[in-house]
Amino acid sequence: MAKVLVIGSGMGGMACAARLASKGHRVTVVEQSDTWGGKLGLVRHGEHVFDTGPSLFTLPAVYRDLFLKTGAPLEDSIEMVDLETAFRYQFSDGTVLKMPGVGIGKCADAIGDCLGGDSADQWRSFMKRAADVWAVTRKPFLESELNGMKSLLSMAWRVNDIKTIAPFATLREITEKYISDPRLITLVDRYATYTGSDPRKAPAALATVPYIEQMFGAYHISGGVRELGRALFERCEKLGIEFRFNTSIENISATSRVHGATSSNGEFFAADIVVANADAANVYEHLLPKSSATKSARNSLAKSTPSLSGFVLLFALSGTTPGLEHHNVYFPADYENEFDSVFGFAGPKRPVQDPTVYICAPKDSKMSPTGTESWFTLINAPRHEPDSGVDWNDSTLISSYRNHVIGTLGRRGLNFEERISWEQVITPADLETRTYAPGGSIYGTSSNGVRSAFLRPQNVTAIENLYLVGGSSHPGGGLPLVGMSAEIVANHIGRAS
Repeated sequence: MAKVLVIGSGMGGMACAARLASKGHRVTVVEQSDTWGGKLGLVRHGEHVFDTGPSLFTLPAVYRDLFLKTGAPLEDSIEMVDLETAFRYQFSDGTVLKMPGVGIGKCADAIGDCLGGDSADQWRSFMKRAADVWAVTRKPFLESELNGMKSLLSMAWRVNDIKTIAPFATLREITEKYISDPRLITLVDRYATYTGSDPRKAPAALATVPYIEQMFGAYHISGGVRELGRALFERCEKLGIEFRFNTSIENISATSRVHGATSSNGEFFAADIVVANADAANVYEHLLPKSSATKSARNSLAKSTPSLSGFVLLFALSGTTPGLEHHNVYFPADYENEFDSVFGFAGPKRPVQDPTVYICAPKDSKMSPTGTESWFTLINAPRHEPDSGVDWNDSTLISSYRNHVIGTLGRRGLNFEERISWEQVITPADLETRTYAPGGSIYGTSSNGVRSAFLRPQNVTAIENLYLVGGSSHPGGGLPLVGMSAEIVANHIGRAS
């Protein structure tokens, strides 16, 4: 069995480590911070608990498979809670749509009752198309190794599949073929942000994201989504995996094949296999030597658009808010301006002046004392780029934007400032420092570009026995896809061993 070094203890790194250790490989995980989880962060203030990474759990089958194949069922380690209402959406005209936690039919009915007209039937038709895309792409793309555009071209003879995927159409374009109500188009647009992207440029295949959420259910994990990370870390420990925290990797030793990696304090970790659960751009630009073997990947990353980042406000509040659900989204009047501001498509990058605001207010006694609320508030934001864009270390900007967000929520009917007992701001600069993601990019590269889904950094690199796993590589960001990337890498190593 091989000696494996995993760089990074995010969910992708730990999931891959667990799968490999369960097959008998000797696995060491090195992590630059003092804890596991990567972007699956958590902040505590007294009895208030805040997830600072993913706050929604979907497609649990990915992690059920992981836990079953590495020792015991997932439900032995965490408590999954069904959400009766997946999201409360408030549109700029004041319309409120409460989307059920599971069931495409139920969701269509809720849409029809709220928005009227043909919206329910249009949603069913749109979800039928999304289901077809899911059926076509799940096995050959999401659950398999990707070989750039060759993976798409290999399917060219399957004309109906190509038509279904619509690889040269954007999410916005395919949405407008099925949906006429601008509010419902806005709702679909939001799903592009799950990959840090602009719906006007992201591929039509992202229509599968709302389909997955409604078909397979939206869940909360009791105590917070980070509990999934805790369960996976404990599974890794039971499998005998060694963790080395506060250990930053400075370079990966590689010629035509990988030999190991060296930490910033000079310690060399010899390895037969290296799995990098780090931002792909950081791996290719800073950890690997420049060579002909990595040139193609570096060039591809240089041409891609980095994903958006986020401006986060954590609030511990006294009292409770009538009508607030677990997940809440407050849309602006001009959603187009948000994407222009974040990506700099119409002028310089800048904080969004009329932002969409997402509030996670868990109805969970393990996260909020009785009679209080713990809000995780997220606003899409441009990356931290002090030399060419926005400097998120500017204390004046941070303070003024915090006040601006609170004022925006007040204008949308949420007046809560007097209830704040504690708060914390997390900026894109903070995200960059904590996760080594360039500029605080949440998802690595965005899916801006209709071919982008086929051009993400590949899991199997051109350097023998060096692999990429996690949200910045294929198949993308978010807990389900990160779990899939771990399985792809583990399976490839299993076949190659």
